[in-house]
Amino acid sequence: MVSTKIDKGLKISIPILVVVVVSAIVVTILMNNKSSNIDTELNQETSITNSNEKENKMAKIYANFNNEKLEINLEENSTTSALVKLLPLDITMNDLNKNEKYAYLDKSLPTNTYSPKHIEAGDVMLFGDNCLVIFYESFDTSYSYSKIGHIDNLPELGNESISIKLSME
Repeated sequence: MVSTKIDKGLKISIPILVVVVVSAIVVTILMNNKSSNIDTELNQETSITNSNEKENKMAKIYANFNNEKLEINLEENSTTSALVKLLPLDITMNDLNKNEKYAYLDKSLPTNTYSPKHIEAGDVMLFGDNCLVIFYESFDTSYSYSKIGHIDNLPELGNESISIKLSME
């Protein structure tokens, strides 16, 4: 009689054991796949970030003014892309309001206008669709512009007209 109880117990235990082992294998496989997918997603995100960093580092134009080479850190937008296609440009920029230099371009560019509310010295913008502006003083504004980029450490530009050559390297 004792052996019958053990046999019945084993008959019941073996199917349970099989279910537990199979479940453990399935969970392990799923966890490995999920981990692999997460690793793949992280690698893709890292690749995209590195690619964007390379693009940002490559996206520079220069304004030569008074034998000084000024680097313009560009925004990524259609306005900037269209301006880059026009390079090189030799332009005379006139003074306006003792805070900006401007020049009208021969071509209209696509716009991405927004109202910045505050302009920083060094901002390079497009007013309308063909007026290139370099701001040399910071101030508040209600006007709308398309941002092209920014010049860090902008030197004194004075209140007179200036000649600038824009180029890409």
